[in-house]
This record gives sequence, structure tokens and C-alpha cells, in this order.
Amino acid sequence: MNIAVKSPFEEKKANKLQSTRIAGKLVNDYWEMVWRAKEEGKLVCWYEGSAINPFLEAADICWVHGEAYSAMLAARHQEGTAQRVAEERGYMRELCSYARTHLGCAVSNQRLRGDNAGATPDDDDLTWKLPPPDMIISAYAYCSTGQQWDEMTSRVFGKKIPIFNVSLPWIWGSKPDAGYLRGQEWEETSTYVERQLFDMVKFIEERTGKPYPWDRLYSMMADIRRASELRLEAMELCTAQPAPASFFDWVVSIAPINNLPVAGVKDYFETVLAEVKQRVKDGEGAVPDEKYRLFFDGIMNWNKVGWLANKFAKWDASVVAGRYTHMAFWQEPSLIDPNAPVRGMAQNYLICPNNHAAPILIDLIMGLCRKFKVDGMVIHASRTCRAFTNPQFMIADTAHKQLGIPTSMFEGDVTDESFYKDELLNSRVEAMLEAIEHRRMVHAA
Repeated sequence: MNIAVKSPFEEKKANKLQSTRIAGKLVNDYWEMVWRAKEEGKLVCWYEGSAINPFLEAADICWVHGEAYSAMLAARHQEGTAQRVAEERGYMRELCSYARTHLGCAVSNQRLRGDNAGATPDDDDLTWKLPPPDMIISAYAYCSTGQQWDEMTSRVFGKKIPIFNVSLPWIWGSKPDAGYLRGQEWEETSTYVERQLFDMVKFIEERTGKPYPWDRLYSMMADIRRASELRLEAMELCTAQPAPASFFDWVVSIAPINNLPVAGVKDYFETVLAEVKQRVKDGEGAVPDEKYRLFFDGIMNWNKVGWLANKFAKWDASVVAGRYTHMAFWQEPSLIDPNAPVRGMAQNYLICPNNHAAPILIDLIMGLCRKFKVDGMVIHASRTCRAFTNPQFMIADTAHKQLGIPTSMFEGDVTDESFYKDELLNSRVEAMLEAIEHRRMVHAA
């Protein structure tokens, strides 16, 4: 059975939010600023994982988030050179492709200033353009590769760059009082991370030689809290049928909430929310003829965001929510006290969607599936991200048993396109849509 087969002349496309186009300009402006940082005399910090960038921005430090740079290269289909350079250095292909791509940039950066000093790189190749770091901060939850990524970066730069490590412990959830945002373990772990963040600020003060400007951080976190509230309100409105925005629209909005300068982020999400409200009022969907509502589990294939959005639209399938977009990125704004934000920041870092024990994680995912009334779940098993793929068979099994919905799993990757197999996605999603049709027929009988 072929689901929603259309004439090539009637090909459907996703009805993307117009307001998310602003995100593209914000991203471009941000990286242009990063590439100029040394010329403007700014200190540069490389970091991975949790969104510690407000701490850096308040102190006038330019930041390079490794995953964000790798994702940007993949979105522009420029990841190949960096990945090849990393493999030449000895980093295996199965290594997290975020890390492999970013480490390839670090190696290129060093080659330019070392072995090949004086070489003239291609201005169109973004692999080499990152300014070298003056400091490195590692603040990675759960993922052991992420926790070692900065150490590997430090080695590339000859272990001459000051580095600070923030430990974000796994939330085991095994004590009787444990649960999402509650219990003794939660409170003790929050205190442990909060204390380290205050130590991280001392590290920043040593690098800048200035007292830390706490008032600037308080002001920024007030804006981030409001931006997060606006984003979550817009997401909640996607319980409407048809859904006014899709998982892919929220993927495009990750950079503004998580990696970009705070100035403008509130305005951005006010614009997004206004468009979503208008679409709900008009009955306008993110997919022109919404027939199926799906949940997406897994990190995005950054080189295929728009392409996948259109692919699901052709199936009349609206991907209404996802673990990556709906369970991360300042997802608990009420925890942030703008006048004393550090503890709330620590807690938001702790609740990223791959830092929970499976029972808590799966309960949260099933709750989202119920809220958005999904018919099925598509699971992206990212080849080089074990942190996300580890619980996916348990998630699929629970979706079958608790919700009675079918699932389909396909293999791909975050920034290495070679792991993606289009025919596998086509055949498995079509089989899942057939199962949804069968389930509807049975229920209607």
C-alpha cells in the first residue's frame, strides 16, 4: 500500500511558520560576530552541552557552542571537510558527529596557525574560521563523549587553554520519594550543580580580571524566562487540530532559545506566538491536509530539517511534538528566579531529555503523546548519539503497551548524512501509517 501517493504536479510541502525565517538571520548574525571576535579584542570561550552562554554573555565573552557550529555546518552542507580532517587526525567515524565535526574545526584551526601557518584558506569553507579559544568550559549532562570532548579539544590546542569542568550528574530516580523535579536526590543534585556554577563564575572572573556583573545576568535570565514561557505557550497551542506548527518549526527555533545572544530572543518568540495564535484562529495547519499526528523521538538530522518537513507533509503527517524540542532548552522557566537565577539554571541543565532514568523519561514522553493526541511515533536512531538512542526500544515498547500506537524506527545521524537511508524511512513510515489506518478501521467497526 502506498500512503498519500500524489502526482508530481500535486506535490505537497510543509506550511512552515513564516516567523521562523527570523531565526536564520539571527544565526547568521551570531556567527559573523563570532568570526570577528578576535579582531574586536574579545575573549573567546568554547563549550559544549548545557546552555551556559548567559554566564558568558553577561561577562562580554564570545562563546562557541560546539554542537551549534556542527549543526550550522550540516544545515549548510559544509560538514564534510571538518569530518574528513578529524578522521585524518584519528577520530573514528563512529564518534559523535557533533564532536567529530567540531574537533575537525579545531584541528583545521591549529593547522592554519601551526603546520600550515601562512596558508590561505578558502573563504567559503567555514571549517577553519572559528577563533581559537581563550578558555574552555565543559558542562555536559549524561553523555560521556560530551564530557571528554572538551578534554580532546584541549589536547588539540596543546593543553595550553584553561579549562573548567561542571559535573552534571545523572538523575537516577531510584529513591522512594524520587520523581520529576522532586525528592531528596533532586534537591541534593541541584545544590551540587549550583555550587559548581558559582565556582565557574570565579573561573570567569579570573579570565576577565573583572568582578562578575551579576545584574546583567539577572536581566538576561528575566528575558530568557519570558522567552521560554512564550515558546511553551506556542507549543501548547499545537494541541489544536490541525496543529499550527510542527516539530520542524520548533527545531528551527532551538538556536534562538538556546545558543544565541539574549537580546531579541523575547521579541522573536512573541512573533512566533502571534503567528501560531493566528493560525489556530484561522484553522491553518503546519501540514496542509493533516491526516496523521506523530511524535518524533531523537535528535534532528541537521542536514535534512526542511527536507524531512516536506517529506512528512507529503504523507499528510504532522509531526506535532518531539523529545528533542519539547523536553529541553529552558523547558522549566518557573524554576528561574530572575533575582537569583543560578539554582534554576542548574536545575534546567539537569533535566535535559537524556539525563533521566528511563521510568521518569518514558513517563514524560507518554504524557506528551497523550497531550498532543498522536497516532504514532517515528524514532530517529542517531548512529553516533548513543545518549539518545539507548532507551528507544523501551520507549517504543511502552508506546505500544500504554498508548496502543504503532512506532517506526529509522537510522540516521545528527550531522553525518551518510548514515541516513531514505528507502528505510519510506518503507517503515508507510508501514506505520498503514497500521494507523488499520487501527482506525478496527475502532470504527
